[in-house]
Amino acid sequence: MRNGKIRVLIVDDSAVVRETLTKILSSDAHIEVMATAGDPYVATERMRDEVPDVITLDIEMPRMDGLTFLRRIMTQHPIPVVICSSLAEEGAETTLRALDFGAVDVITKPRMGCKEFLEESSKLICDAVKAAAQARVRRAGAIREVAPKLTADAVLAKATHVLTETTDKVVVIGASTGGTEALRVLLEGLPADSPGIVIVQHMPENFTRAFAGRLDSLCRMTVKEAEDNDTVFSGRALIAPGNRHALLKRSGARYYVEIKDGPLVCRHRPSVDVLFRSAARYAGKNALGIIMTGMGDDGARGLLEMSQAGASTVAQDEQSCVVFGMPQVAIRLGAAARVLPLDSLAGTVVGFAHR
Repeated sequence: MRNGKIRVLIVDDSAVVRETLTKILSSDAHIEVMATAGDPYVATERMRDEVPDVITLDIEMPRMDGLTFLRRIMTQHPIPVVICSSLAEEGAETTLRALDFGAVDVITKPRMGCKEFLEESSKLICDAVKAAAQARVRRAGAIREVAPKLTADAVLAKATHVLTETTDKVVVIGASTGGTEALRVLLEGLPADSPGIVIVQHMPENFTRAFAGRLDSLCRMTVKEAEDNDTVFSGRALIAPGNRHALLKRSGARYYVEIKDGPLVCRHRPSVDVLFRSAARYAGKNALGIIMTGMGDDGARGLLEMSQAGASTVAQDEQSCVVFGMPQVAIRLGAAARVLPLDSLAGTVVGFAHR
C-alpha cells in the first residue's frame, strides 16, 4: 500500500468496464487505481513498474485468458486476485476454477443503466477489493459508508420467543472471502447422515448453483442451491442462492427454507445475520451456528442471538481463516462458545449430531 491506500490493477478487455471499475474504486477513499490493462500482456508490463496490492481480473480476454494469467501470478508472485465476471451462468464453472487456482473472491461486472444495481454493486466491489487486500494468499481500514448499514431487522424482526417443539437438529453456516475452499473442506469431512445444513456463502447470483453442484460431486451429503420451501433434512446441505436472502423456518417438526428478496443486510444479500436470526427463532437450542472466514461483521450479531437462544456456536480460528473479520467480530461479541480450526469443524458437526 502507498499512503495508506490499496493499489489496484484492473485487467479487462472492455474499455467501458475498465472505466466503470476505475470510477467505482476511485470513489472509495481507501482505494487507488494504480493502472488498467486490456489484457494480461499489458498487465505484466504495468506490474514491472509497480506491484499492485490487488488485481481485478476478467476471465475471457484475447491473447491470454484470465485463468492462465491467474495461474502464472499464483506460481511466480502470489497477489490477491478478485475475479470480475459477467452474470452468464455458463461461465460459472470457469469462475469456480479460478477460485480453486487461488483467486480470493468473485464479483459481477457492474451493469450500466440500472441505478439500483450499480449502487449495490459499487459497495460489493469496493468491499471485495478491501477484503482481498487483507487476505492470506495461497500459491497454485475502516469502511466508508455510502448508504445506511441495515441489520437483520430489515428482513426479519426479532422474536419474542423461541420455537423449540422439535428435537431435530440443524446446522447453519456463514462464510465470505475464502469460504468456497473452507466449505469444501468442512462438507467433505461430513458423513452422509449429518444433520441438515443451511449455508450462506457471499457469492453473486448464478454462481451459487454451480458451486453447490461442485460440492455435491465431492461430498457424501447431498448439496444443492436452496429453493423456496426446500425441506432441511438429514443428509442434505442447502446453499442460499446469490442475491436472495435465505431464512430457516419450521412448520410443526419440519424445517424448511424461505428464499426472499430484500435490502442488503450488513452490506450483503444473502446475509448471514438473516439466516442466523431465523435459526435462533425457529431452532433455538437445536441449532449449531458456525461462522467462518470472511471480511466484515455479517453474522456476528446473528450468532450472538443464536447463543442467547441456547444454540451451540462456533467460530473458525484466525490461523485457518483467509480473512479473520467475521469470526473475529463474533468472538469479540462473546457470540462464539468455541473457536476452532477449520479441520476440526466437521468433527464438531458430527459431535453435535450425536450429543
